[in-house]
Amino acid sequence: MSLSHFRITRFQFARDRVIGDSQVRADDVNIAALELVSESGDVGLGFIQTLFNPLPDQTEIEAVFENEVWPTLKGHKAIALVHRVNRPRGGNQRAYSLPFQEAVQVALWDLAAKEAGLPLHVLLGSRRNRVGAYASGLDFHLDDEAFVSLFSHAASLGYSAFKIKVGHPDFDRDLQRLELLKTCVPAGSKIMIDPNEAWTSKEALMKLVAIRDAGHDLLWVEDPILRHDYEGLRTLRHAVTWAQINSGEYLDLQGKRLLLEAHAADILNVHGQVTDVMRIGWVAAELGIPVSIGNTFLEVGVHMAAALPEVEWLEYSFQNFDHLVDQPIEIRDGYAYAPDRPGHGLVLSEKARTEWMRPKRLARSELGAAPENPRLPGKS
Repeated sequence: MSLSHFRITRFQFARDRVIGDSQVRADDVNIAALELVSESGDVGLGFIQTLFNPLPDQTEIEAVFENEVWPTLKGHKAIALVHRVNRPRGGNQRAYSLPFQEAVQVALWDLAAKEAGLPLHVLLGSRRNRVGAYASGLDFHLDDEAFVSLFSHAASLGYSAFKIKVGHPDFDRDLQRLELLKTCVPAGSKIMIDPNEAWTSKEALMKLVAIRDAGHDLLWVEDPILRHDYEGLRTLRHAVTWAQINSGEYLDLQGKRLLLEAHAADILNVHGQVTDVMRIGWVAAELGIPVSIGNTFLEVGVHMAAALPEVEWLEYSFQNFDHLVDQPIEIRDGYAYAPDRPGHGLVLSEKARTEWMRPKRLARSELGAAPENPRLPGKS
């Protein structure tokens, strides 16, 4: 069935903890649910996100979407749109005024899978329904007590792989965090670090040597240097034989392709744009480059992870988003499970629409208490 109309629901609420890395921090959530509705009444759901600044009022989001995006979707079938190859030229190569791209891709694929009567991962060609999940703290701004509490809880749930934020101006603090992590996760756990581009190429090499010499084994280091420094990343890849270089998070589809062509990463990091992830995933599979799925909103990336042959890990960061949908993605014993429901399996909660919808932009001081987070201790 063709697309007939859309709905946008704006949300704004406090986070239950400060998240961030060596470059950024955030303590609130600014999102809007995008629902694309077909003539049959089926709904495809995606989420529009801004990390640092509130979205405009809901009426403004709707107006921008109707003018910039809806004319390319209205009256078309979702299954055709997800496979369409566009011809970007000149002024057509530009971003939307608001960050709609990922939300549109996720919503269209959700709707296409529903109309095919298949779970999204099956439509994408999966041979499995689960993938290993690693516990990621987004922990740079947490004090040591909160850091230990978070990772101790993750370990108690059965996680065997953990990623922490590094890149502090005082390198001793990075080493101290790695020591703290050893005290709260099982011996032999897989450990990843993420400086978020805090280092230069030579600095990264020196610090990775120091981390190794301090007795810390790493599965990978993620985005150690600038995203477009392909030469530096390639140099690190060859020099650092005891850990893998994971990169690509901050690059668009073209940038990821150039990264692979430069042989500048051991692992390619991707996120939630389904079409883009599948396209670059096919390239990575052809080259034999493993893929990791970084944070995706409400872990919808589990579907791409299950479908791509090179994915071993999905990132999970214990963010308080679960109240937005009826049935969140199941994560247990260190694995994330792709739902067997048609589409991506996430349906916007009518309770959340009633209780947490914020049509008008609010000041941070007006947000009130954070929604409960049932996946963290003391948050249920």
